[in-house]
This record gives sequence, structure tokens and C-alpha cells, in this order.
Amino acid sequence: MTAMTVAVAIFAHQEERRIASCLKSLPLDRADTVYHVLVNGSTDATVQRAREAAGGRANVIVHDIAAGGKSRTWNHMVHVLLSGGERAVIFLDGDAQIIPGSIDALIADLAAHPHANAAAGMPMNGRMAETYRRNLAIEGGLFGDLYALSGAFVAAIRARGLRLPDDLIGDDGLVAAWAHTGLGRDTDWIHENVLACVDAGFLCEQVSLARPSTWSMQYKRLINYSVRFFQNRIVSDIMTREGPCGLPQRLASIYPQWLPRFRPRPGLTGWFDRKALARMRAAA
Repeated sequence: MTAMTVAVAIFAHQEERRIASCLKSLPLDRADTVYHVLVNGSTDATVQRAREAAGGRANVIVHDIAAGGKSRTWNHMVHVLLSGGERAVIFLDGDAQIIPGSIDALIADLAAHPHANAAAGMPMNGRMAETYRRNLAIEGGLFGDLYALSGAFVAAIRARGLRLPDDLIGDDGLVAAWAHTGLGRDTDWIHENVLACVDAGFLCEQVSLARPSTWSMQYKRLINYSVRFFQNRIVSDIMTREGPCGLPQRLASIYPQWLPRFRPRPGLTGWFDRKALARMRAAA
């Protein structure tokens, strides 16, 4: 890789049905871009479908990674697969379709704002899409479906050996915090360090009554959201007191200190909170 290379990380777990659509939505023939399809913990035909969609392109590399987990795979991408000399790194989910021009827009936004560490792609479908887009601009968040990090910021992460906890649910929240704070504590937060890129966007699969498979997907997703809610309380405390260096390799290693403080929230959310807490107790 050269200093002018752009790297794209595509996270895929059990995505045999959608990975081809994801890859077809990307500009795979960009001469300066290397695409890493990170098939992790999959037992279906995701690897085969990805290789077929790659069409023999040398710049589309399909990795068959035995261990699952997006945060663990994120660490592998950043610390093992990258050279450290990329000018930008794009992260996206293998079940999303990327709007044409999004890769160029993310790169251009980062280049036009050298102070920024990250740029967020926008959700383009779903009944809450407009609200999410507005909140991304106001709060400076990232959606794991599509975001970019500047090459300099990724190089700083690599230089300090910083890793996401392997069992963290959702890379985007913690990566956004790292970007806002410049790898400092939450008290170092600078809103302008994360851009909302209005010209970059993604489409994701919606839950449909006509497709029972999406019901199961949503049920599991809501439990994961609850795990993430409780994990975020732990991570926020660490980021406030110590910063990124205080994060453990696995959050489960410190669950025993936190679980006695957690209670399910009221209403229907409490059902998923109870499932989440049971999972966290089993992992502790």
C-alpha cells in the first residue's frame, strides 16, 4: 500500500443473502482503494458469495476469520490488515447498500476539514431516517453502517496500541468518542472533530411483516441494544476517569463490579434488558 491508498473495511457475519448487494453498491474499480471483506464467525456461504461478487478483482480481499464479533474484527482490521499509511479508512456493514458517491464524499469531507478525525454516513431509508440524520449532525455521532476515519487518526490509534474491548457491542459509539476527544478523556470532547457527511449515505434492510426472518433479526437486535445500553454506562465511566487506556480487553472481566448496579428499565424495554443482563451474568 502507498500513502495515497484508501482502505474499506466491510464487516460481514452470516450475510450470504446481502453481501453481494453490498459489494455491488461500491465502486470496486477504484484504483487507489483496497476493499477488505471481513467475514467473521460465519458458517453460511458469505465467503463464497463475497468472492463471487468480487469478480476476481485483486483489490477486493475476502478474509475468512474464524472468530466472530465486530469489535474484535475491527481491531484485527486496524492493527493487522492496515499499513498505517492510508489517507482514509472507511468502515461499513455488509448488510448495507451504499449510495453512489458516498466513498468520494467521505474522503472529500475529511480532506476539506483536516482537523476532523471522523465523518459519518447518513441513513437514507426507514421511518426514523430523517430524525437520525438530524441527530447525527447535532450530536456528532457515527452509525456503524457507514463512517470514515482520517488516516492520521487511524495512525494515532495504531501508534498507541488502542483496541476496542473484544466483546463491545457496537464499534461506532466508542470510536465516535475517541474521535471527538482525540483519544483523550470525555472532558476533552470537541464536537467539530466528527463531521456529518450529508452526501454519503446507506440503505439498510427494514423489518417487514412479510419476511419472518426479519422478526428474529429485530428481536436479537433489541437484546443487543440493551447489552449496549449497559456496556455504554461502563465505557462512559472509564472514558471520563481514565480515557481509552483504561479500557479492558473484555468488558465481561469487570461485569461483576457493575451488574449489582444495573436494573431493567420500565416498560417493554425492560423485557430486553432482562435478557441482556442474563447474558452479561453468564459472560462474567
